[in-house]
Amino acid sequence: MTTYLIIGNGVAGNAAAESIRRVDPEGAIHIFTRDEVPFYYVPGLPDFVAGEKPLQKLIIHDAGWYEKHGITLHLQTAVTDIDSNQKVATTEKGEQFPYDRLLLATGGYSFVPPIKGAELPGVMTLRTVADAELIRGRAAKSRQAVLIGGGLLGLEAGNGLRKLGLKVTVVEFFPRLLPRQMDAAGAAMLQSRLEEMGFAFYLGAKTQEILQSGEELQVVLESGEKIPADLVLISAGVRPELTLARNLGLEIDKGVKVDDHLRTSLPDIYAAGDLIEHRGRFYGIWPAAQEQGRVAGANMAGQAEVYEGTVPANTLKVVGIDLMAAGDIDAEGQWEAAVFQDEARKIYRKMVLRDNLLVGAILFGDIRGSQEIQAAIRARKDVGRFRADLARPEFDLSQLT
Repeated sequence: MTTYLIIGNGVAGNAAAESIRRVDPEGAIHIFTRDEVPFYYVPGLPDFVAGEKPLQKLIIHDAGWYEKHGITLHLQTAVTDIDSNQKVATTEKGEQFPYDRLLLATGGYSFVPPIKGAELPGVMTLRTVADAELIRGRAAKSRQAVLIGGGLLGLEAGNGLRKLGLKVTVVEFFPRLLPRQMDAAGAAMLQSRLEEMGFAFYLGAKTQEILQSGEELQVVLESGEKIPADLVLISAGVRPELTLARNLGLEIDKGVKVDDHLRTSLPDIYAAGDLIEHRGRFYGIWPAAQEQGRVAGANMAGQAEVYEGTVPANTLKVVGIDLMAAGDIDAEGQWEAAVFQDEARKIYRKMVLRDNLLVGAILFGDIRGSQEIQAAIRARKDVGRFRADLARPEFDLSQLT
């Protein structure tokens, strides 16, 4: 019987476990996580912060799921050492687990820039349930919050705090919001909508330090301006968790380097999710981690599946507004694009074309046809004859499939 160890209980680890179990009904599967709760939906944490969803609603696989699939889940158990020669993993409690195949799915952690004062009480990040619970406790006695970073999870977290009655000010280094998902025109429309909801913004601004004055914090910008806050939430992106990978001596660049089968540079050790680099690319998004985990698990169980990469795509709500961004959004405006913009209805639709191929899209406020668009991008579909109508909301995008 084969023994599989999975280090990390996020989307990559769970997708791998499901894949292993489909191929190998008998093998022993152990999953290790520092978390105190089973697999949950990380992008849903802002709803938990706002009190709109109980924790139970965020859990994707409860304890019964692991039991049903014959998977042993080790909660609050960190793996601190892996001996790749003896094929043994050791936990912080000193327990040892031999393995035949091992998957590193340690994910990432919230990046905190080197800002003086970032260690002060009331300065927080949001990545785990434990983080969310700390934020909720602080928010209960706060009136104003400063959000450092204008990315997806950060804006959603800021909206959660706004719903709790806090005034939210966003400090963003880039000159626009959501730089990975929006171009300048779309970001300006989003900013306008958020300002109507009560958000305040400092764009193209850099935080110099965070000061404490009694119970109050102050976020000091490089311009010298000071923004008062009771709570500061840093949302400056995610970095891969590479501690175990470095200890193993794995090949690392942007992340742990893997081949098309998700194998690392050591035999019988695979990696998937937010800690890996594949074909020179680091994704850091849920759909990619899910597909990587699925392929890695199948290969660990003896299959020969190939991971070809993932078209970056997010379909979600940003503070209650529908957004879909996929492929190359061409934020710099270097390529041909079909654009529909309706300021009154806060709708922005952009289709990016390169040699008549649809290579990227932004749908904001109206995401009809998002599945067809993503399929056309993946299939490298020639859409030249539709270029004049592509972005119009009433265009029948089923013609692309």
